[in-house]
Formats: sequence, structure tokens, C-alpha cells
Amino acid sequence: MTSFDLGDFSVGGDKLTIIGGPCMAESYDICASVAQELASICSDLNFNYVFKASFDKANRTSLGNTRGFGMEEGLALIRRVADEVGAPCTTDLHKEEQAPAVAKMVDLLQIPAFLCRQTDLLEAAAATGRPVNVKKGQFLAPWDAKNIVDKLRSFSARGIMLTERGTSFGYNNLIVDMPGLEIMRNFGVPVCFDGTHSAQRPGGQGTSTGGARESIPAMVRAATAVGIDALFLEVHPNPEQALSDAATQWPLAKARELLTRVAAIRNA
Repeated sequence: MTSFDLGDFSVGGDKLTIIGGPCMAESYDICASVAQELASICSDLNFNYVFKASFDKANRTSLGNTRGFGMEEGLALIRRVADEVGAPCTTDLHKEEQAPAVAKMVDLLQIPAFLCRQTDLLEAAAATGRPVNVKKGQFLAPWDAKNIVDKLRSFSARGIMLTERGTSFGYNNLIVDMPGLEIMRNFGVPVCFDGTHSAQRPGGQGTSTGGARESIPAMVRAATAVGIDALFLEVHPNPEQALSDAATQWPLAKARELLTRVAAIRNA
């Protein structure tokens, strides 16, 4: 396993890394409240913590859906919150030309699932010197992700992680192939499980993505039992009012309960 450093800890080491925050950087108050609570929980449970939020939701189902508040303002908000809680931060990028600016503000670059095979984007991300977390496309088999790892290695990426976020299964549905986590881990890179996006029902509400929030705990427990290096969760104080992914963000009030169960499985 080739781990990589992020802040003052190592991703792929002995501790589980929690990547968590609201889907979109909606406001300072929402981001700060989520980050503060998750940082506290992770400290209590001996987990690493990385704050996550998106400055631009470029892949919204409908043109009328909110995308965010722009790169400059969104990145500044993400960095401010991360600094205040003393955690590294991550966000996604969608274009090669965004990579240098995004890398100046965050510690870990995230490549969206729909763009996971875009060679120029992978190369631009690697060239920043930041570690790169790639979400495996819903259209890929686990073994196909090795090509992504090989590309990033050829570009001398400082750190590589793969994230499982479900595989397309018919219309408006996703399933998670749990053995696929082990397959991807055998490529010698840390593997993350995205517990909230894996519960999505893409386009399932016509002009927005639906989901089955109630399925998140079971999938998270199963992935933890299989063995993962990081767990990705979108968390919101009031998911039903969230500006994006309202159907699958996990309630902040239930975050400690969920992560405590994760800790118990790891300790077992």
C-alpha cells in the first residue's frame, strides 16, 4: 500500500480518514457547523478528518438547479473553514485550467466520477503536486480503475486514492460491489468508500437526483468490514433543505452515531 501524507497524518496508514462536509459550500455557517462537529467526533474516535465541500456543482441534473457561488468565493470559504478546525480540505475540479488555482487553496484534489478517465484533467491535477482522489465512474468495473492509477503514476502524482461511489444498475439506480473495494486496493493505493453518493438514484426525481438515505448505514458498515482507508460522507444540518443532494446527505445530528458504529467495526 502506497500511502500519502495529508496535513499531519497519512492516508492509507493505521487510522481511518473521514472526508466529510456538506455537498455544496452553501454558506459559512453551514460549513463551519458541520466541520466543527465532524472534527470533534473524529478526534474522539481517533480518526483523521478532512473537510469537504464543493465550490461548483457542474453536473447538476437540471439547468435550473443551483451550482454554487463561484470558484474564488467558494474556495476561500472552504479554506477558511478548514483552517479554523485545523484540518486539511478537499474539493472537486472539472477543468484542467482550474487545477492550479484549486491546488493553492485545498490539500487534496478530487476528480468527479463522470470525469475519471479524462487524461488531460488527471495530468493537470497531478502536475500541481497535490495528492489526487479519483471517484470511480459509475460506468466502470473495479478492475478498469487500474488504468486510472497507471495514468496518475505516469504523471508522477504525489499521492493517489480511488473512491467507490456505486455502479449503474439499470435506470436511476446504483449498486455497490463490495469485493470491488479489495480489487481496487490491490492496485497499491488507498481506497475510499463514498457512503452518501452510493445511495443516490441518479435523475430519479425527474429534474434532480433522488436517493435512499436509509441505506447509508448498512453500506458504510459493510464497506468498513471489507476494509477501507477512508470514508466519504456528505453531511448537512438539515438535509431536506440542502441546495444539492438533499435526498442523500447524512443528518449532522446522526453523524456521531454512524461513525461510532464504524469505529466499533474497525476495533473488532
